[in-house]
Amino acid sequence: CIRDRKELDNWKIELHDNIKQLVKQFKFSNYEDSVTFCQKVADLAESEDHHPKITVEWGKVSLEWWSHKIEGLHMNDFICAAKSDEIFLTVEQ
Repeated sequence: CIRDRKELDNWKIELHDNIKQLVKQFKFSNYEDSVTFCQKVADLAESEDHHPKITVEWGKVSLEWWSHKIEGLHMNDFICAAKSDEIFLTVEQ
């Protein structure tokens, strides 16, 4: 079970508006891969009914996972963060 940030690769716990969030920036070699990654994360979010904040820029995407209902972190955030890492491996060459 991934409940510990130490088990996640380069994810940070940050406080935004007094709410703990899992945050990570993913780097890409081009914009198209950034957008492809965003779409795959969006598909994950829909399937899990759990939606992150996604910020896309040329060559990078920032993800922020947290549970809106409890205004903090839940096991689902850690699971979705790990699944986001898996998605990244399928997109970035």
